[in-house]
Amino acid sequence: MKVNTRIYKAVYSLAEKLMKAAEKEDSETFATLYRQLEEICQQHEGTEKDHPEQWETLADFTEEYPRALAMYQKALTKASAIKAHDHMASIGLSMATLYVELDRPSDATESLRQAALSAENVDDPDLKAEIAALNEKIEAGLDAK
Repeated sequence: MKVNTRIYKAVYSLAEKLMKAAEKEDSETFATLYRQLEEICQQHEGTEKDHPEQWETLADFTEEYPRALAMYQKALTKASAIKAHDHMASIGLSMATLYVELDRPSDATESLRQAALSAENVDDPDLKAEIAALNEKIEAGLDAK
C-alpha cells in the first residue's frame, strides 16, 4: 500500500511547518498545525487512505510520551499489516527512544530488536546505524546498573 500522494504532501508540509513552529517556540501555531495533522489522521483512519506514515508523523510531534507511544503503536500495527519494513524499523526506533526517556530499558530493547529485524529488509544504512547506536547506549546503561 502506497501512501496517497495528496495526503503525503499535506502531511509532509505540515511536518515542515510544525518543525519551524517548534524552532521558533511558537506554541500557538504548533498547536493549530498539530490539530490539522491529527484531523488528517482521523479523517482517513480505517479507509484505504489510512497509512502508517501519517500516524508516525503525528506521533513524532506528540509531546506527551504515553500518547506518542500509543500513536506509534497504531502506526506500527498499520505498517506491520502491509509489511512496510521501512516504517516498522523507524517506528520501532522512535518507540525505543521514548522508552529510554521513560526509563523502560527492557521495552526499549524489545522495540529495538524488532526495529533491527525490520531494518534487515530495507536499504537504509543511516537508519541501521541509528538503531545500532541506540542499542549500544542501552546496553551501556544496563551494564552500569
